[in-house]
Amino acid sequence: MTQAQPLLDVHDLKVWFPVRKSLLSKTRAYIRAVDGVSFDVKYREIFCLVGESGCGKTTVANTLLGLVKATSGYAVLNDMDLLKLTKEQRRQFRRIAQMVFQDPYESLNPHMTVFEIIAEPLEVNRLAANQNEIESRVTESLEAVGLTPPQVFLDHYPHQLSGGQRQRVAIAAALVMRPALIVADEPVSMLDISIRAGILKLMLDLRNEFNLTYLFITHDLATARNFVDRVAVMYLGRIVEVGDTKSVIETPFHPYTKALISVVPVPDPKTKRQKTLLAGEIPSPVEIPSGCRFHTRCPVVRETCSKQEPEFQELGPGHYVACPFANS
Repeated sequence: MTQAQPLLDVHDLKVWFPVRKSLLSKTRAYIRAVDGVSFDVKYREIFCLVGESGCGKTTVANTLLGLVKATSGYAVLNDMDLLKLTKEQRRQFRRIAQMVFQDPYESLNPHMTVFEIIAEPLEVNRLAANQNEIESRVTESLEAVGLTPPQVFLDHYPHQLSGGQRQRVAIAAALVMRPALIVADEPVSMLDISIRAGILKLMLDLRNEFNLTYLFITHDLATARNFVDRVAVMYLGRIVEVGDTKSVIETPFHPYTKALISVVPVPDPKTKRQKTLLAGEIPSPVEIPSGCRFHTRCPVVRETCSKQEPEFQELGPGHYVACPFANS
C-alpha cells in the first residue's frame, strides 16, 4: 500500500435494525441507524466522525469491527471486504484493527490483572512464540503508553487504577497487537477534563511512533478541532459535511454544522458568538423525513428541501457539503 492510497474505504454503508411498530402489529419497520455512509481514511490519518448522540457514528465503528452486522455496502481494509470476511480473514483483521472503547471502567475485565488484560490478545491470536515474548511485548506496550515502570502495574487490577491509567491500559491492550488501524470511540469523554489532554497527546505520539491510523468517534467538536486531520459531520445516519478539520470548523457550510459549532465554548470571554439553537427533536430513525432529513429542524429551510434529497457538492478543496443552499 502506498501512503497516497486510503487505508480504509467505506462506501454506501447501511445498517438497519428490524423492529415491530407495536406489540400487536406484525408489520416490520426498520431503524435506519446508518443509511448510506461513505468515507475513506488515509494512511496515518486521524479521521473523525462527529455528531449528536444517535446520529449513527458509533454504529459505523461497531459495524466496521464486526460487532454489528451491516445491511449493505462495503468497507475495504488491506484488500479485505470487512463486511464479508472469511474465518481466516477475520483472524487477520483482528491483528490489524483494534478498538478503544469509551468507558475504561466497563471495557476492562475487573477479574483480570493488567498483565492478563494486555497479554490476552496475544494469547488468543497466537502472536507470541513463548511466555518470554508475551512478557516482553506487554512490558513494551505499558512503557509506550506511559505506565512506567511497568512492573508496578503488572499485578494491579482495574479498580486499583485511576480513570486515566485505565484508559492507558486499554490503549496498551490495543497497541500490543501492533495494529495499523485503531478505532477510538469517545476515548476521553469519560475522563476528567484535567487528564483528557494527556491521553490525546499520547495517541498523537503513538501515531508518530507506530505509524497508526485512527478512526476517531466523538460528539465534541472542541476535541476534534485540536486533534483530528479530517472531520465528517453526521446527522440521522448520514454524513452531511466532510473536509479538512480547519476548513469545516472555521468555514462551515451546512446549517447543522454551523449550529453545532455555534455552541462550542470559546476560551476568550470577550469573544461573542451568535448561537444557533435548533428547534424540535431529532426525528425518529424509523420514520426518516423525506428529502433532506435535516429540513424539519433547519433554520434556513426552503420548500424544495422536503422533496429532494441533497447531493454532495465541493465548496472548497476536499470540502464537501450535502446542501444545495449551503453557499447561497
